[in-house]
Amino acid sequence: MKKLGLLLVIAGLSTFGFAGTARQDADNRLNASAEVLHELMNASDKGIPQEVLEHAKCIAVVPNMLKGGFVLGGSHGKGVATCRNANGWSAPAFFTVGGGSAGFQIGIEGVDLVMIIQNEKGMQKLIASKFQIGADASAAAGPVGRHASADTDWKLETEILTYSRAKGAFAGITLNGVSIRRDDDSTKAVYGRKVSTAAVLSGKVAVPASATSFIAAVSGAKAVAQAK
Repeated sequence: MKKLGLLLVIAGLSTFGFAGTARQDADNRLNASAEVLHELMNASDKGIPQEVLEHAKCIAVVPNMLKGGFVLGGSHGKGVATCRNANGWSAPAFFTVGGGSAGFQIGIEGVDLVMIIQNEKGMQKLIASKFQIGADASAAAGPVGRHASADTDWKLETEILTYSRAKGAFAGITLNGVSIRRDDDSTKAVYGRKVSTAAVLSGKVAVPASATSFIAAVSGAKAVAQAK
């Protein structure tokens, strides 16, 4: 009985430690994503055009996504997303990014990824527990600059516009083949219970205190875009 009791205590401590780690990871991700958006706002004519930000249905950020490998490249990261609703921007939904890409790549590079979801169809893909960019949702490298050229088709049928930042410079990036999955561990760690992505992104879940800086950064990015 003593051994069983000890095992239960150890198991409980392990669960508590895992939950604490998951919460810290989620909080760090929110703060890092806010920083990415703040730097995006200060990118002058090298950032995301104001028309793209004003048109955004949702904004998702993956800070420090790892890309690279040898011969076969790949990518992996964890991100947060928020969507526009009647009351402003929703609480953050947590997700993971993963996938492979053929090509000759040597080394590993950390890049910041920003995805602009442009319409309701793209938002529904984000709400799904899993989807693949290119197969389930159309995506394209987004335009860069103070303003998006009127003769580009960025606002047409493309559901997701993608951007990356490496070494301080933003640029469009192609992510075909990359999969997006719901991050259950982070969701439960932050909200304390199992909640659906649909409930979070539709505004039915209150914004947690740890997400204040991220939501403020999203709102600030749009405000700066409108002021330019």
